[in-house]
Amino acid sequence: MKHIIIGIFLTAILFACGKQDNTSSANTVETVNENAVKLTDAQIQSAGVQVGKLEKKDISTILKVNGTVDVPPQSLVSVSMPLGGYLKSTHLLPGMYVKKGEVIATMEDQQYIQLQEDYLVTKSNLEYAASEYNRQKELYETKSSSEKVFQQARMEYDNQKIALRALAEKMELIHLNPEKLTENNISNTVQIYAPISGFVSAVKMNIGRYVTGTDVLFELINPLDIHLNLRVFEKDIEKLSIGQSVMAYTLHQPDKKYPCEIMLISQALSDDRTAEVHCHFEKYDKILLPGMYLNAEIAVKNHNAWVVPEDAVVIFEGKSFLFVAVSKNEYKMTLVETGVMEAGAIEIKNAEALSGADIVTAGAYTILMEMKNRSEE
Repeated sequence: MKHIIIGIFLTAILFACGKQDNTSSANTVETVNENAVKLTDAQIQSAGVQVGKLEKKDISTILKVNGTVDVPPQSLVSVSMPLGGYLKSTHLLPGMYVKKGEVIATMEDQQYIQLQEDYLVTKSNLEYAASEYNRQKELYETKSSSEKVFQQARMEYDNQKIALRALAEKMELIHLNPEKLTENNISNTVQIYAPISGFVSAVKMNIGRYVTGTDVLFELINPLDIHLNLRVFEKDIEKLSIGQSVMAYTLHQPDKKYPCEIMLISQALSDDRTAEVHCHFEKYDKILLPGMYLNAEIAVKNHNAWVVPEDAVVIFEGKSFLFVAVSKNEYKMTLVETGVMEAGAIEIKNAEALSGADIVTAGAYTILMEMKNRSEE
């Protein structure tokens, strides 16, 4: 009863004030009911309120997935020294670009000297073995030498050819040219050349350190083949196809998009019921590093829908609303069911009830604030 008396008293005061100054209503908001509001011309102009109607538009369903930047095995190269040795010098730093065939490091070790010595000695022995073989062959053909001596000469000749070929292969393995080797250019150092053109992703050894044949010195990446590896759930795989467009972005920079195209869809599912979808970047960006986490959006289906501008929809208490003009300067907040949002437009699923209606397309949040502020007074 106390609250009712206070309410009646306040109503009487407001009514009396309204009679005393009718001109003050030009700058106030009139709340028609809890879901509607009536504004003055000045307030509409100040809020930039614009009115439009629902529009028909082709809109895509967006599938949101995530994945990582990946490099295929043929484009990620680990550089090592097959025979081992000490790293004498290198100028490489992570992120540097190198060209195929460029010298990227120098190795040194006494075993390189020994290998070259063995090659030259074997080459000399082969020349002697060849001469002895030809001499014994002539003697054998004239019956001046026994078959046993001739076979021994032929065996020695063959053994020296095998030994020389094996040593030549070892030299070529460490980028030494056996054809150019003489006793005057034996060296204790060998050079390592870049096997591909690309960026240095890792430098794993320091100068002066001894490395074995299995140690990785550097890792190089061919940026032309870097791609995005997405994880897509089983239920969504059928929505994808080769050549489909993908827009990828990082968590900390969502406005910067990286256009991609689907180039491969895995036919096997993992334990978590996802499949790998490989996408090729349209343009390489050096900020994209292998292992980097990316989000992606895939437009999977086009359909014709009723839409309104994104600014027309307001969110209040977890629900979506539009403001519909019911008379001059009067707007009613109407609950709607939204769908796909694309390129600044939002799909309205329950559009039948709004057919032909005038809808606030700009300034909707200002109207909401005015209405709720008035209801709280």
